[in-house]
Amino acid sequence: MRVSKAKVAEHRSAILQTASRLFRERGFKDVGVAEIMQASGLTHGAFYGHFRSKAELAKAACQDACAQSLERWEKSDDITAILDRYLSPAHRDAPARGCAISALGAEVARQSVELQQDYAQGLERFIAALEGHIKAEDADARRRKATTLFAAMVGAVTMARGVASGDPALSDAILEDVRQQLRACFEV
Repeated sequence: MRVSKAKVAEHRSAILQTASRLFRERGFKDVGVAEIMQASGLTHGAFYGHFRSKAELAKAACQDACAQSLERWEKSDDITAILDRYLSPAHRDAPARGCAISALGAEVARQSVELQQDYAQGLERFIAALEGHIKAEDADARRRKATTLFAAMVGAVTMARGVASGDPALSDAILEDVRQQLRACFEV
């Protein structure tokens, strides 16, 4: 039976959404194509009608995850709101729904150059989004501040996730301390 173009697009979207969520939650290595397809409500064999390989899916899922996060950021006029959401226990505790940059950073370092390039493009877009919120007369200074700000945000979430179960108080303190320091440093 022939599937309509609309249904093909719907299936592809379901695969991307599922893969994006699972990759952010557990990493690329610990999620298989069969699991992604089953969670998408499709057969394993249908995968190859949409993607040539798991690597191609990982690339597309990374792009999709970054686009989703950026969409949320673009709806915010206030950098304080971005900081509060990003450096929160809710974001820390839900990597599957959170920022792909913080969820996939260590994973991407072990992936193909092509995936690393896509990750870099996503990273650039996040930095550019923050630049619009930075008060600096000089474009280079805005860029440096935005890069510093985002690196601190990602690092804080990564550290907080790393100790969330082992030392919940430290995890919470990392988020709170970094959020307060970034507000003070960037006058937000």
